Amino acid sequence: MKKLFFCLLLIASFTTNAQIDSSKPNLTISGYVETYYSYDFNKPSNHNKPSFFYAYNRHNETNLNLGFIKAAYISKNTRANFAVATGTYMNANLAAENGVLKNIFEANVGLQLSQKKNLWLDAGIFSSHIGFESAIGKDCWTLTRSILADNSPYYESGVKLSYTSANEKWFLSALLLNGWQRIQRIDGNNTPSFGHQITYKPNSKITINSSSFIGNDKPDSVKQMRYFHNFYSIIQLTDKLALTTGFDIGAEQKAKGSKAYNIWYSPIMIVKINPSEKHQFAARIEYYNDKNAVLIQTNTPFTLKTLGYSLNYDYAVAPNILWRLEARGLNAENPVFLRKDNLVNNNFILTTALAISF
Repeated sequence: MKKLFFCLLLIASFTTNAQIDSSKPNLTISGYVETYYSYDFNKPSNHNKPSFFYAYNRHNETNLNLGFIKAAYISKNTRANFAVATGTYMNANLAAENGVLKNIFEANVGLQLSQKKNLWLDAGIFSSHIGFESAIGKDCWTLTRSILADNSPYYESGVKLSYTSANEKWFLSALLLNGWQRIQRIDGNNTPSFGHQITYKPNSKITINSSSFIGNDKPDSVKQMRYFHNFYSIIQLTDKLALTTGFDIGAEQKAKGSKAYNIWYSPIMIVKINPSEKHQFAARIEYYNDKNAVLIQTNTPFTLKTLGYSLNYDYAVAPNILWRLEARGLNAENPVFLRKDNLVNNNFILTTALAISF
């Protein structure tokens, strides 16, 4: 791993000092580091927040959420991305992967299939086609991720066919995947998984997106088909005010061959205000209902049905440095949070983070 970082940094030094010719293949190196401190007022003794948090998930310690270095190559009709990463996000989200795969943030290659159309075929490991939030904090309106983002794929592996219209208003993709947030298939699983994404941008102020997943995330011997859809819209209401709304819904067979399904769903709304270039505020309200514990097991007699809210403040220290502060609360229908030795139905968390991109 040390040798890999050294090689990428060496390439970066040559790339930085060289004049880039847009008519020739282009290699660029970039990086991102995001540190954080988070305090959970339920004071978990093992320093782990509730199990359905996968980003910024450590309590009462300064830590690294995500740090990566990335090499991106593009030519007239080919492209490739490779990024290695570490941090508590990687530990939590890639816990099921083996060996060095735990540190692969992105690794894919693409080929343009048409000289006249923006039609690409990409294969490898890439960011999920689902949702408006990503693992990279600076790209998200709120410091922490929503419950629906933390409990749907952040990454995926497989093959993606994508098309962008000439006017760039439409983006369409179809995917053949290894599973629900999987680099490697789980043992005994040979069921193909599929996905789609349709993004429509009628103008620079409106984005509307539909994404889906169809597949089985268990061995074929206990196969339970999962059907999932994500919808969101992002609207720039004024120069200083923007709104994101989203809705996730999923269904999974209760047992192999069953015609009955367990359902989970989550609506969300985020409002962002930019009073100036350096200052940004965001407010989030969300609801998450997984009454049959398809994705989230609370390790209590109850399942998760909770209302969440947060307030966020960002300060741009420099164009590439962002300081963030967030207050977040959760109020569940049932006592699913542990406070000392007692189960309670609420949780309150303060988090601050400092991110730099280069």
